[in-house]
Amino acid sequence: MPRSSPRSSPRSPKGRAAVDAVHRLPVDPDVPREESPTRRRPPLLRDVVREHRDVLAVIAVGGAIGSLGRWAVGELVPHDPGGFAWSTFAVNVSGALLLGLLMAFMADLLASTRYVRPLLGVGVLGGWTTFSTYMFDTRAGLAADRVPTALLYLGGTVVVGLVAVWLGLVAGRWVIVAAGRAGRRRTRKGQDRG
Repeated sequence: MPRSSPRSSPRSPKGRAAVDAVHRLPVDPDVPREESPTRRRPPLLRDVVREHRDVLAVIAVGGAIGSLGRWAVGELVPHDPGGFAWSTFAVNVSGALLLGLLMAFMADLLASTRYVRPLLGVGVLGGWTTFSTYMFDTRAGLAADRVPTALLYLGGTVVVGLVAVWLGLVAGRWVIVAAGRAGRRRTRKGQDRG
């Protein structure tokens, strides 16, 4: 295989000088440069925030609502440190159920809306559910030597949460299908009268 000549190699003194000369060429800021798709710069945070500030505001409002709701449930249903955290279990499982419902409705009825998913899915349900408190409660149970309770809480939350998401999806699809049937019946009755 032929070796490259020292003139064309960027590692040789002449090749390195040529590469350096290209990098020192003046760049006209008014002339757009073509960028390689693999070397595109990521957008700056300030540009992303400026472009999506309306959606970020909706998420923030929803997150505040969900977090206040979770706090209220925690105050109404307190638990012993290291015991089964019923309040956290309830908000995480109900959040999973509501997320399943929302997913079903977003797929059919609300797909073209801009603010529903950020408000409800990311904001309200993101603030309502809590992974960090779930992990803290599990750790507290293990630290209090209530290992069976902590493991039941740890695994039970995941299993019941997955079942709740599935139930939410099924219930959402059922509501959508039932509403579609009722709408078709009303349309047929209106056509029969006319």
